[in-house]
Amino acid sequence: MGCLAGPVVVCVVSIAPGFYRSPKPAFAGVKDSKLLRQDQRDTYARLLKSHPDIQWKISACSPAVIDKINILEASRRAMRSAILNIQISLRESEKVILLIDGPHKIPDIKIDQIPIVKGDQKIFAIACASIIAKVHRDNLMIRYAKKYPGYGFEIHKGYGTKLHRQKIHEIGLVSIHRRSFSLR
Repeated sequence: MGCLAGPVVVCVVSIAPGFYRSPKPAFAGVKDSKLLRQDQRDTYARLLKSHPDIQWKISACSPAVIDKINILEASRRAMRSAILNIQISLRESEKVILLIDGPHKIPDIKIDQIPIVKGDQKIFAIACASIIAKVHRDNLMIRYAKKYPGYGFEIHKGYGTKLHRQKIHEIGLVSIHRRSFSLR
């Protein structure tokens, strides 16, 4: 959420109950995406996205939307979109509960919700969503690096690093910069 450039990207993950019935050694190291190396995130994202018991959906809000409605509301909008677009097949006896990474529920969603501060460090499903979203966004920023050379998006992925701030000062802003954030 704290990047200076690029969209806010979210992922919703639904894990079928059968997933937990047997050990999954390939997923033993899944944790908060920020605690993994890029190669680990890439491997886990590929495994998670292809697993038959895991459904996922990504949604994003552009920098223009972030600037218009603020980062929290843009994140909520993307979350609502991802939730509404995932096809979760349930039996009547099953109950859906959304586990939300962070302190806030998502307004206008009529599903029980539990917000969990640092949920990506505590809950396997949230860590999975964190990994898929981060890999998606990082790949997007690598593509932006080709469109906007000289900013180093392939290196800092839009975060407010010293290099990124220096490039903003030297080159100026491009359309993917969030104008409502302190960019200099």
